Amino acid sequence: MKARLRKSRFWQAGAWVTLFAASAAPAAELLNSSYDVARELFAALNPPFIQQWDAQHPNDPLTIRQSHGGSSKQALAILQGLKADVVTYNQVTDVQILHDRGNLLAAEWQARLPNHSSPFYSTMAFLVRKGNPLGVHNWGDLVKPGVKLVFPNPKTSGNGRYTYLAAWGALEKANQGDQAKTRDQMRQLLKNVAVFDTGGRGATTTFVERGLGDVLISFESEVNNIRKQYGAEQYEVIVPPVDILAEFPVAWIDKNVRANGTGEAAKAYLTWLYSPPAQRIITQFHYRVYDAQAMAAARESFPPTTLFRVEETFGGWPQVMKRHFASGGELDKLLAQGHE
Repeated sequence: MKARLRKSRFWQAGAWVTLFAASAAPAAELLNSSYDVARELFAALNPPFIQQWDAQHPNDPLTIRQSHGGSSKQALAILQGLKADVVTYNQVTDVQILHDRGNLLAAEWQARLPNHSSPFYSTMAFLVRKGNPLGVHNWGDLVKPGVKLVFPNPKTSGNGRYTYLAAWGALEKANQGDQAKTRDQMRQLLKNVAVFDTGGRGATTTFVERGLGDVLISFESEVNNIRKQYGAEQYEVIVPPVDILAEFPVAWIDKNVRANGTGEAAKAYLTWLYSPPAQRIITQFHYRVYDAQAMAAARESFPPTTLFRVEETFGGWPQVMKRHFASGGELDKLLAQGHE
């Protein structure tokens, strides 16, 4: 991204002479396509990166625009033509589909940045009302009759898929691998859902502003931020003792950054997310990070829990999507049986 040249022509000695003069470059612009509940996080992350970029590239001032929504819907928008330069999602499959269905980024995208291109991670947590009146402490408590749950639809939200898989994996471990018992409990858990919103922020609105449900299930980061925003005295956060590791993959979209001329800025932006200053900011929003010093400084914000990986428990995302979330898969069957 270089300063544009302004062209002018004048007559001299019987010939037209063309002069080029440098003019101020328009601001370079990145579009970050991100998941539903990441608005506040990137509102805090973007300004310090822009300040650093502008200091290092005085002739290339930078702006960053955000697009937020359910991560699967965001990915679909890119496949349909949204010219995002980078994606910062909450599930690997929503990035992978951009390669598989659109050939928009390199097959090896997860190897381009550390930790499988995941600069931070989280897990699922419960937000309950003051005093935890139903005594909710683990996933087994959510299958009790009469417990009204709110979380996003796994068909449209990575947040919802992680909730579903966290419940299944934790219940299966508690049941020592008994698939029949686990499936029966999952049927009851889904039957207890009061509202299936399309994304995490919609679920928050349903629980907090509309007052529906007894338990909101969302990322640990989201429920802590809700508690902070709406009053710590009104809500409690519960991190169950067995939970899922939720990765937050990032990638630059090769085809789009080539077309937009934003490759350098896009790569620098995502690399900066791994830097100590960015990692410290990320922990302030209750995301867990790989920087040991940042985690040590924020250790009181993160209750201990045993995290399992999707790959270890379910065999990987391709198997998960086919077995659980494809049309006619486990999710559809359990929902149908719950309404019989």
